Amino acid sequence: MGTITRTFANNITTSGVFKPTAFNNASFDNVTAVPSGAVEGGNMVLLSTQTASASASISFTTGIDSTYKEYMFIFNNMHPQTNSVTFDFQCSTDGGSNYNTTITSSSFRAYHSEADTGAVLAYHTSSDLAQSTSYQQLFAEALKNDNDSSGSGTLHLFNPSSTTYVKHFIFNGNFTYPSVDISINQYIAGYFNTTSAINAIDFKMSSGNIDDGTIQMFGIL
Repeated sequence: MGTITRTFANNITTSGVFKPTAFNNASFDNVTAVPSGAVEGGNMVLLSTQTASASASISFTTGIDSTYKEYMFIFNNMHPQTNSVTFDFQCSTDGGSNYNTTITSSSFRAYHSEADTGAVLAYHTSSDLAQSTSYQQLFAEALKNDNDSSGSGTLHLFNPSSTTYVKHFIFNGNFTYPSVDISINQYIAGYFNTTSAINAIDFKMSSGNIDDGTIQMFGIL
């Protein structure tokens, strides 16, 4: 038996099935193309970036479609012009003509002060919605407009193009609170109670403009 034949035979069981040791998962050699259906899950594809500059709102009205089952938005240093305001969002089923999709949500938060005088973990009733068409608070207690203050975080929107199911979302962010220097970590989750496809999303402060900050929209493969 030749060397190649012997090596081949040693990698097959008596029932004719390849053994796990027959495959090397470390790398692919001499591969010139990957089949279109072989896509590694979990990859992030940057679709759009918008930077606020005294902006009334930031909207994404293109790119939210059936291409991706999950969309992620990253907020980098969102800073309000007006002190003690919330940073909010809503979605649209008509390309951004109206942002009034029905939301049900829940929220909890943890916070701790710079002076080490307060630490709390609690449900946050003022941030939850029950079958409401209002904007959903994200940085929900209130943002400071101090030069060194801002809020950052992530929002995940799941399968917005579904015409069968409601559209779930999950937010986690951290921000500084007005009047006293407190770090607030906010968790908010809920769903848009619609079976219509969501195709646009809008972000704004509860009052005044978004002074500064960058929002990136990613599609998740």
